[in-house]
Amino acid sequence: MNGHARELADGFDLEKLTADFYANPYPTYRALREHAPVKRLPNGCYFLTRYDDLIAAYKNTKTFSSDKKKEFLPKYGNSLLYEHHTTSLVFNDPPAHTRVRRLIMGALSPRAIAGMEPYLIALVDSLLDRIATKDRFELIGDFASAIPVEVIGNLLDVPHDEREPLRDWSLAILGALEPVIAQDAFDRGNDAVKDFLAYLETLVERRRAKPGNPERDVLTRLIQGEDNGERLTAKELLHNCIFLLNAGHETTTNLIGNGLVTLSQYPDEKQRLLAQPDLIKTAVEEMLRYESSNQLGNRMIVEETELGGIKMPPGTLVTLCIGAANRDPAQFPNPEGFDVARTPNRHLAFGTGAHQCAGMALARLEGAIAISRFLARFPNYVLDGEPVRGGRVRFRGFLSVPCRRGA
Repeated sequence: MNGHARELADGFDLEKLTADFYANPYPTYRALREHAPVKRLPNGCYFLTRYDDLIAAYKNTKTFSSDKKKEFLPKYGNSLLYEHHTTSLVFNDPPAHTRVRRLIMGALSPRAIAGMEPYLIALVDSLLDRIATKDRFELIGDFASAIPVEVIGNLLDVPHDEREPLRDWSLAILGALEPVIAQDAFDRGNDAVKDFLAYLETLVERRRAKPGNPERDVLTRLIQGEDNGERLTAKELLHNCIFLLNAGHETTTNLIGNGLVTLSQYPDEKQRLLAQPDLIKTAVEEMLRYESSNQLGNRMIVEETELGGIKMPPGTLVTLCIGAANRDPAQFPNPEGFDVARTPNRHLAFGTGAHQCAGMALARLEGAIAISRFLARFPNYVLDGEPVRGGRVRFRGFLSVPCRRGA
């Protein structure tokens, strides 16, 4: 076994992944943590798998930069994809990052999120009512993916009859963030940015003419800016609206889908949660740890540093493996086990430090309401066929999960 683990670590190349890896990356992550925790890949990038190393990178924004202009130029050229991924909140350093984040966080205040709860419950219940009319259903299409698109659509106050393309645009733009992309994936991503920008221009124009309530309408808040006169440029405004949909959409879909599939694989834990519904908050944290929706992050070294005894000069690219860090035995007892009552659980599914996910409170609320109400309604649900993974390494989730409601 040890020889096989060393072989996995030695042969790992993020640009040449196998079908086995996409199905289950965790044996490879374990091998890397044990044998090559700061692994130099053939392309010269370093791949980090230890919890403490990720914490160090997240917290030191002066050394580990999130700015992607240099990294993404060779990949995307002078394209709309490049413009988008180098303008959005997540791929910028302070002070630009701080300014945009403050505007977005103002619209995602605890009060604003608490105000969304009644609507969220009504949305989830209406989806469950539809599922109740059929014996077989699609967990992702009929349930998990329908929730965040509606939530983000409401945050930006996108009219209901204009929401249909949002999910496909988001999947195409995020798909282009994979370590290696084919020309057709690049073209799909670029077209999605173009179409999304064109749509948002008309939406922003309408909202400027007829503003919404900035306490609840993120788009109105971003247009109006702060009381001190701080505003986003026209380009920043459009690209950060796209970012809001992307950040809150696929990751939350994955949280709900991954969580319910994992519970079906751990029947004892599922029964425990059914018997003690008040465990839902710790259960959601464990789902985020066990199958992180977002598995990878990236940084560029801007000041010489050392990790694991390896000196890294400025310009070095670093990949942070969240999926591996969240199963690090140095941080989590029995890390390969699934425990709905695990505490403490300082997982990194939302990152940490300056770039900690701005929408994490909303994602937690969506996950808790969706999963708890699904379980209360269909406690005997079973998978009805093999779930289909999304074929992504960065974003881990399912494209489809055929289910039956059960007896």
